[in-house]
Amino acid sequence: MLVDRVCLALAIAAVTGAVPAPIKHVLHEKRDSHSYDWVKGARVERDAVLPVRIGLTQNNLEYGDKYLMEISNPSSPRYGQYWSAEEVHDLFAPSAEAVDEVREWLHAAGIDKSRVVHSDNKGWLAFDAYAHEAENLFMAEFYEHQHLSTESIKIGSDRYYVPQHIQGHIDYITPGIKLTPIVKKYTKVKRESHLAHSNPNAQAGSALDDHYSIPAKALSLPADLQGCGLNITPTCIKALYGIPDATKARQGNSLGLYEQGDYFAKSDIDQFYEQYAPWVPQGTYPIPAMIDGANFSVCRCNPLNAGESDIDIDMAFSLIYPQNVTLYQVDDQLYEPKEVATTNLFNTFLDALDGSYCTYSAYGETGDDPNIDPVYPDNRPGGYKGKLQCGVYKPTNIISASYGQAEIDLPISYTKRQCNEFMKLGLQGHSILFASGDYGVATSAGDVDSPNTCLGPDNKIFNPQYPSNCPYVTSVGGTMLYGDQTVKDAESVMHVNLGGTATNFTTAGGFSNYFPQPDYQKEAVKKYFEKADLSYPYYSEFSVDFNKTKGLYNRIGRAYPDVSANGAQFRAYTHGIDYHYYGSSLASPLFASVLNLINEERFAVGKGPVGFVNPVLYAHPEVLNDITNGTSAGCDTDGFAAIEGWDPATGLGTPNYPKMKELFMSLP
Repeated sequence: MLVDRVCLALAIAAVTGAVPAPIKHVLHEKRDSHSYDWVKGARVERDAVLPVRIGLTQNNLEYGDKYLMEISNPSSPRYGQYWSAEEVHDLFAPSAEAVDEVREWLHAAGIDKSRVVHSDNKGWLAFDAYAHEAENLFMAEFYEHQHLSTESIKIGSDRYYVPQHIQGHIDYITPGIKLTPIVKKYTKVKRESHLAHSNPNAQAGSALDDHYSIPAKALSLPADLQGCGLNITPTCIKALYGIPDATKARQGNSLGLYEQGDYFAKSDIDQFYEQYAPWVPQGTYPIPAMIDGANFSVCRCNPLNAGESDIDIDMAFSLIYPQNVTLYQVDDQLYEPKEVATTNLFNTFLDALDGSYCTYSAYGETGDDPNIDPVYPDNRPGGYKGKLQCGVYKPTNIISASYGQAEIDLPISYTKRQCNEFMKLGLQGHSILFASGDYGVATSAGDVDSPNTCLGPDNKIFNPQYPSNCPYVTSVGGTMLYGDQTVKDAESVMHVNLGGTATNFTTAGGFSNYFPQPDYQKEAVKKYFEKADLSYPYYSEFSVDFNKTKGLYNRIGRAYPDVSANGAQFRAYTHGIDYHYYGSSLASPLFASVLNLINEERFAVGKGPVGFVNPVLYAHPEVLNDITNGTSAGCDTDGFAAIEGWDPATGLGTPNYPKMKELFMSLP
């Protein structure tokens, strides 16, 4: 009987061909060390059901930078030849061959094809599997991991393997080695936008401070420009940068503003128009683009009306009206003010602009991170009960965001995936601008656990900011006039003492520990190092050990800001009170408004949008006003000084609208 069975088996083998050679597996990921706040526990029971997700490697990511530079470099024959969203998606999506090979492997390993779900954007494969199936599939052992300070339990392995012939198609697999710690969202100070204000004036709405004396040299200027040294208004800004009164309003050229954790009040906006921008009609409000249960506005008495949204809208409408503004307000009333404001940045926003972003995999991240980002539907009382909004809004040509935080606060894979999305938006001709920050070479209070918000055991290492560290965005720093100056004078680095945690409120700049210097800025940065003659020790690596290095900054990191604009003494109403506002938070929507006006002019003669402007501006710094006075202090140092040419305090300089317009109008 035994002989008969053997003969039968051999006969079957003869019909079907030789017995296939065993598949060679290779180590795909290995945990080097365990996270300090997770404790490895019992092995997962063999019949436990695990949700398995295989993130497929995006295609052609290594070419993204090259393609973006081709259409953004003013000397390139492909300048301005932007890609469609479909072309971008198709370029980076995993190849059909890669998807088929991974699916065939799963099928051969016993995972029936009917069990495997392929995401709409082809970014990942998902299926449920018994623990013993998953362990056999990935040659791994899965264990429970208990969080030290919560009751949360996660599942993971110390290492896992995949077949060698498909390893290049797989980014990462969950459950796997990734055990992202739970963010202690209630132990940190609420992360604010880059914004602060001084005490209100004694008389709200007064044209000048009660104790302000007009400088003698200002007496020859028109009355509405005499007080610009201590009272920046839209009229002052227009005079400072040669910005004309706006007249055009091309359909589809609305200026986008991103807001999170802060809401505008209609009455505050109307009061600003009445006092400081009477050319904007009362009742002029943004186009709402509400994301995942967000609110549009609140009454001026609401504590969530903290000023950021007010001043962004004030700035934009006062410079570009009759053109419109689109308000991208994100997240529901539970996530936005309490949780997400401390950690989450931009993922739900990018989801809403690009449906494929909701699910595609890159750098070991697939979709939103539930340990950092909101999870929708939000089933808590008062939460947004709808599905996560994916691809529901078309991005505007220019988007300004005045939010950010310490680079080190976010996992490097999380930031790289977002930065990659900013690159994709640039390929489509969109300009993305971010405020650089407001604490010099340090960061804001509560961002990191150190007395001066700096890094390293001695709290001396400079603390770069995200997302200004991304090479595919335009980072905007802040400048200011002194009280005895006029709009005819050169500005300086924005640096003021506002008391409390803002005693050193100064525009931020520096060098990333996550991203390398892009080619478009290398020559400018090289010249800075030659001229600045810095005495600070530095390091030149991206996996630096802060406990061992003697350096204070990464000399090879992406340098920021790229440009700057006025960020001090801006008059605006919040809660019905006329404040002086400060911050690079003001500078970003200001510079974005300048680009919006230039887009209007290009559209009027049949040209396309300016798109990703960094390569053009670094190639032509003469169209900006170079800032050479002041420093971006922090970490118990003077930080970086503004000098001739690019510097990590004010970048290439502030806008000179006539020169910028002439340059961009000369380009295809």
